[in-house]
Amino acid sequence: MGKKNRTRKNLRPITDWNRFFLVLADIFAVAGALLFAYLATQSTRKLTLQAWLWMGGNLVFAIGVFAALGLYSIVLKNVGVAEIVKIMMSSVVICAGNIVFPLVAGREYVGLGTGLVYSLALTAFVVFIRYFQRLSVAFKYHFETANSEKTRVMIVGGGDAGSALIKEMQTSNRISYKPVCIADDNPEKLRKYISDVKVAGTTFEVKKLAQDYKVEEIFIAMPSVDKKHLSEVVKRCQDCGCPVKVLPGMYQLASGQVTVATLRPVEVQDLLGREQVSVNLDEIMSYIEKKVVLVTGGGGSIGSELCRQIATHNPETLIILDVYENNAYDIEQELKRRHPNLHLLTLIASVREMTKMRDVFQKYRPQIVFHAAAHKHVPLMETSPNEAVKNNVFGTLNVAKCADEFEVETFVQISTDKAVNPTNIMGATKRICEMIIQTIGKHSKKTKFVAVRFGNVLGSNGSVIPLFRRQIAEGGPVTVTHEDIIRYFMTIPEAVSLVLQAGAYAKGGQIFVLDMGEPVRIYDLAYNLIRLSGYEPNVDIDIVCTGLRPGEKLFEERLMEEEGLQKTANGLINIAKPIKLDEKKLWSTLDKLYEQAYGEADDMKKSVKELVPTYTIDKRDSIAEALCLTTDTKPKKKSAKRA
Repeated sequence: MGKKNRTRKNLRPITDWNRFFLVLADIFAVAGALLFAYLATQSTRKLTLQAWLWMGGNLVFAIGVFAALGLYSIVLKNVGVAEIVKIMMSSVVICAGNIVFPLVAGREYVGLGTGLVYSLALTAFVVFIRYFQRLSVAFKYHFETANSEKTRVMIVGGGDAGSALIKEMQTSNRISYKPVCIADDNPEKLRKYISDVKVAGTTFEVKKLAQDYKVEEIFIAMPSVDKKHLSEVVKRCQDCGCPVKVLPGMYQLASGQVTVATLRPVEVQDLLGREQVSVNLDEIMSYIEKKVVLVTGGGGSIGSELCRQIATHNPETLIILDVYENNAYDIEQELKRRHPNLHLLTLIASVREMTKMRDVFQKYRPQIVFHAAAHKHVPLMETSPNEAVKNNVFGTLNVAKCADEFEVETFVQISTDKAVNPTNIMGATKRICEMIIQTIGKHSKKTKFVAVRFGNVLGSNGSVIPLFRRQIAEGGPVTVTHEDIIRYFMTIPEAVSLVLQAGAYAKGGQIFVLDMGEPVRIYDLAYNLIRLSGYEPNVDIDIVCTGLRPGEKLFEERLMEEEGLQKTANGLINIAKPIKLDEKKLWSTLDKLYEQAYGEADDMKKSVKELVPTYTIDKRDSIAEALCLTTDTKPKKKSAKRA
């Protein structure tokens, strides 16, 4: 607090001096405008006593009007239309005063023409004073632009956002960008100029414009267009061979935050060509508000986003539970900053320990549980199947039993499309988790148990996108396991918002399946990321296919043959028909799995297959093969033409 107060004290003299000089400049402006108006309109041109009284009164009156309308509380470098409006209002008031005062006083100090000329001159002087800083920067920009080494930029989008970016680049001496052309599809803007920058063509001509104007970087300033249109524009820009950046969204334009600093690199979700998934926030609010909510694995990519969104829905208490203290600490500190009034509790614990889980449930009595704790990395679990079973299967069993025992209202299990006809131990264990919550939920008297199944999440821990970016930054190669591998994708916020809404639909025993749109070819993701980074695939940076990893398949299914889909009110959330289970076999096999997992048995995958018949064990079962150390499979570089 002391440091903050010292900082504020240091800032006050600067602000006061700026205001003092601005008032002083206005005094000279008023005096100059008065003298100019009087000498220009009066035939005698002699300063009579009446003239001196008129000037003195107007000087005090004008400064008072400026202060009343806030002209001494503005930031000069950000002067814009709002400040011009205030100056015009001041001029109207001053002009009116020069008309009304003589009528009230009963005599005319000066002619009405003199008062009008004075008002116009004063307006010009005051505008110049407040625009001087911006004008000097703009003059310097145009004076130095011919010999400038600034990065040449093409603006895609000639609307308000594009105009704001251009003005910032032209008036800031701290920005090393130079706008050289604009691309816009509005025919009324073509061949015209925006802030002295030509609208040289449409978005269909960006490649030619980039060559003609020697563009080094592209800024897409189209925050109000739909995702499909934006995706098409991005794809055209990626053919230009230079880095592309985009404004994140419409809210920057609405809040006046359109600056070069808000631009971000184009992400893969910009290429998905679909709108952000929407949810019914009222439904989410109604079942979370004033409830004690527990999120296991709360420090992970999905768990932490669950915590972020839950925190905005007014829970009574939010409990973050994670075994990894660093991640838990990070999300805890973030939520404390964003939601200082949130009742937040962070616990470091493992879902494997039943005693600890019972203690947590008994002590804090959560009413809603989101179970996101799990081992999810497919290749790592292939070499450590016992750990996958310990954490995923028996961690889920522990938390689910506690939820039932302590009468939790809703239990939501985070599952995966890899649980459908699994070819890896991670997917097989997640299928067992679905079986567990369906079985316990069938007999639970108080708790509604549901699972939510979705595919790959952009930006999550272990996602291919961060890996591709690191590989591009290192100069390549970018590695893809197979040229034809495809996956369903969602952003983390999209997936989590649907998980939350699925919890509102929970009736018990259901498996919710999220509609993730059309599947995406991973090779195309790598190809597009390289181009959006300003490189040519397989020329500047190679794409290398390394072969499918153990447990990995070319495509993921969302449903097993026995399951059907039932629609919900949200068309993007479907319900899979539960498959009948042999409960006696489930519990007896789980007992066997427990002994084998903690006994470090070597045939864990075979035991898992007894419980999940659709599980296909990968033949490459040795550690050497699982780590891709075999010498007979050499990475192959694929042609860019296939993308």
